Amino acid sequence: MGRKIVILLGHPGVGKGTQARSVVVQLGIPQISTGDMLREAIANKTQYGCEAKEKMDAGELVSDSIVNGIVAERIKREDCKHGFILDGYPRNVAQAETFRSQVGSNDELSVIELSADSDRLRSEKRLIGRLMCPRCGEIYNAYSKAPKRDQVCDLCGTSLIHRSDDREDLILERFRTFREETHPLIEFYRNMGVYHQVNGMRPIQDVTEEILSIIVKKKVLTPVTNGGK
Repeated sequence: MGRKIVILLGHPGVGKGTQARSVVVQLGIPQISTGDMLREAIANKTQYGCEAKEKMDAGELVSDSIVNGIVAERIKREDCKHGFILDGYPRNVAQAETFRSQVGSNDELSVIELSADSDRLRSEKRLIGRLMCPRCGEIYNAYSKAPKRDQVCDLCGTSLIHRSDDREDLILERFRTFREETHPLIEFYRNMGVYHQVNGMRPIQDVTEEILSIIVKKKVLTPVTNGGK
C-alpha cells in the first residue's frame, strides 16, 4: 500500500493549518511545514540549510532547488512512511513538477483547495486577529477564538505570537501572491486528476469531514503521460 499524501491549498487565513492538524490526528501522518523544515535545516547546518542561510543572509529568495532538496530529505524520514500533509509546498508549478517525480505509483495523492472569499476573510479579521502558539502550533483569533487566558495557549501554556505578516498593509499583497502562484498549480493538479475543492468558509468540523472523506475515498494515483499540461 502506498502513502497518503495530502497537499492543502488556499488563501492565507482560510484555515489550512487548523485543518492539517485535524487530519494529522485522524490519520496519524505528520504535517510538514516548509517554514519549519527550512528553520530545522538551517539549525542542523545541513547542506541545503547552509545554502538557504547564505541566500537569506544576502537578502535573496531561497531557490526552488534548495526548497525541493529540503522537502526531499524530510519526506524520507520514518514518520512519513505512511504519508504526510504538505503545508506551504509546492508554491509553484516548477516545485510541483519536481515533487511529482518523488510520488510513487502506489501513493495516494490528494490536492485540496480550501476556497474562500478574500473580502470575507478580511471582514472577519481572520488574519489580523490571528494568534499562534510557537510550541504546539494551535491557532487562535483575538476576535472569534480567543484563548482562555490572554495571550496564553490553552493547550500548553506557551505565550502566543502574532505573525509579522498578519498586518493589514501586507494582507492584500499576500492575497495577490496567492492568486498568481496558486492558479497555475490548480490547473496543474486538475490535469493530473487529483484536485478537489472544498468550501473553506463553513464551520471547521464540516470542512474537516469533507477533507477526510476525499482522502479516504481517493483512488490510487495514476501517472499522467501528457506532463500535466
